[in-house]
Amino acid sequence: MKILVIRFSSIGDIVLTTPVVRCLKLQLANAKIHFATKKQYAEIVTANPHIDKVYYLENSISDLIQMLKAEQYDYVIDLHNNQRSFLLKWKLGVPSFSFDKLNWQKWLMVNLKINQLPSSSIVERYVATTSRLSLHNDHEGLDYFIATKDIINIEELPTSHRHGFVAWVIGAKQNTKKFPLQKIVSTLKLMSNTPIVLFGGPEDKIDGQTIMSTLPNHPIYNAAGKYSLAQSASLLQKASVVVTNDTGLMHIAAALKKPIISIWGNTIPEFGMFPYYGKHEVPQLVIQIADLKCRPCSKIGYKNCPEGHFDCMNKVEEEQIADTILKMFASKI
Repeated sequence: MKILVIRFSSIGDIVLTTPVVRCLKLQLANAKIHFATKKQYAEIVTANPHIDKVYYLENSISDLIQMLKAEQYDYVIDLHNNQRSFLLKWKLGVPSFSFDKLNWQKWLMVNLKINQLPSSSIVERYVATTSRLSLHNDHEGLDYFIATKDIINIEELPTSHRHGFVAWVIGAKQNTKKFPLQKIVSTLKLMSNTPIVLFGGPEDKIDGQTIMSTLPNHPIYNAAGKYSLAQSASLLQKASVVVTNDTGLMHIAAALKKPIISIWGNTIPEFGMFPYYGKHEVPQLVIQIADLKCRPCSKIGYKNCPEGHFDCMNKVEEEQIADTILKMFASKI
């Protein structure tokens, strides 16, 4: 049996699909699992032993369709469910199963603040998409596999960080998902001797440098923009505690079974994107201002707060975050 799984983006969503490919591979006899995504996410899928072959959407959907037709799939599992994936399914002409994105329920929550969303993780809904193949969720959580070439030696870190550190993910795709820079600094001032590693992409490197220069005597290592995604995951694996916005590295941290303190701005965990551990008991805390009338203002995010006040982040108390970090860190070192 040959099965194609589709999820074109993003980092977090692709990590959240890993229980599906694992269950397909391990629960269906002699199954060959192929995965269609974008080239920029190759690091996530190529090291996954449950995926036999990867196809990339690069130039056009037509080029991808021509390559996929030659495979003669038995089934297509569409976990993206957009116009391009619909066209792909139609052209392949084989039985397919499509993920319900709950767009109407999300619209109700964002625009009218009427909550018709399920209480389950999006992972449960991804796996449920395959129920007609008699698959069940094994509750083993998310997967993230790191190739040997991407493993970071702990000796690359300062001596102060080699026996445990707090990973702080400072980046996010949208600004309204980011905990403000000045509030990160204020929080770190309350935990001056705790070793910190800052995580993020190349676009977050300057913010990391700003944090370091503002707190020159604090043991901070700026890894933002220094490593590839897979290398960042390797470094994240060495963390004692992870503090993060609602972003892709949060889901990678969950896949690595790291204790997580997640800080939520304009988005909400009720969308189903909270850290998912399956049956594994791992300490975590969700920090959010839950009683704001304007929240959630979007299912994705904005460059700037539409209301101008950014209360969803500005009202978060630094003392709560610092106290939780210190307690979690002390239990892990």
